[in-house]
Amino acid sequence: MKVTYVSTIERGGPVSHLRQLAPRVAEQGVDVRVLCASEDVAASFRRLGVDAEAVSVGHKLDLRGGHALANRLAGADLVHTHDRRAGLFGRIGGRLRGARVLHTLHGMPEEIAVRVGRPEAPVPPGVSRARLEWLLHGYLPLEASLARLGDVVTPSRAMADFMLEHGFPARLVHVIPFGVEPGEPPESHDDGRALVAGAVTNLEVWKGIDLLLEAAALARSPVRLEIYGTGSQRDSLERQARELGVDTRFHGFVADLRKPLAGLDVLVQPSRADNFPLAVLEAMAAGLPIVGARVGGIPELVLDGETGLLVEPEDAAALAAALDSLAESRERREALGRRARERVAESFSVDAFIRRTIELYEELCGSST
Repeated sequence: MKVTYVSTIERGGPVSHLRQLAPRVAEQGVDVRVLCASEDVAASFRRLGVDAEAVSVGHKLDLRGGHALANRLAGADLVHTHDRRAGLFGRIGGRLRGARVLHTLHGMPEEIAVRVGRPEAPVPPGVSRARLEWLLHGYLPLEASLARLGDVVTPSRAMADFMLEHGFPARLVHVIPFGVEPGEPPESHDDGRALVAGAVTNLEVWKGIDLLLEAAALARSPVRLEIYGTGSQRDSLERQARELGVDTRFHGFVADLRKPLAGLDVLVQPSRADNFPLAVLEAMAAGLPIVGARVGGIPELVLDGETGLLVEPEDAAALAAALDSLAESRERREALGRRARERVAESFSVDAFIRRTIELYEELCGSST
């Protein structure tokens, strides 16, 4: 079986996910190839032992780039795409060349992603009625139509339910939760210092880091924030941290989370919208408790009161109370973190994820095109 993976973005969750997926599928005897956004990204796959080639597709109207990408899909039994541009050009090009196609839907446009698992969510500030109408009545039907070219996999039940509510064919939608490797147990930190809370995310409005800064300022206990990631909101968030007097360090993008996670007491995911954040899984695997917003697929990962604490979205006071409760008891943090690590081993192992993925590949390639 020959599988060609397609990703047209330089970094982010889909690329990190693909770096985990492709080499492990190859280890199972599958002939794997990756088409990706740049030579730097391709080199990162080759270092993992995976054949990779750069094919630049600059935007959704880049017909030249899309044509070059499609030409490199010849010979694949299955084309598996991992972002919106890849899903557009890769699925069409794959089908034209006789391959089965599969698309991983990592998320929805942020303006409507707030409704995943939360249908009553208000329209985000600054979103025009025209933009919302296009997403609901243009983008979603288009994605549902593209899904009919093959199959779609998504890691969360919340996302799958949202897709079915908006016209995606049920027989083509598959839920396969991501998996992560077990992490190292967290370091034991002495009491009597500030709680170290971290976030690993895009610095965009829908990720809610502004709420985390407010929460840290409201908390009774001293809190130090370690923020990893990049995005358009970084300058405004740094300014907000200074104005609130919150001890915050912004580190930018990091490819390897092991060292950053080792220095945290808790990972916070205060999102307004989310699907199935890999950072949460990796923190759980490292034995960290999670404080997360009750949105999207986060409640499928975090068991409230067992592996972390869930709060309602947009509620900085509730976030502050959750941080205080963990700051006050190292024993509670450690107990939640131990159970989080156990839950990853039980329900989100890499082996289970790879096995279910290959089973889907075999099912698709064994059926007629």
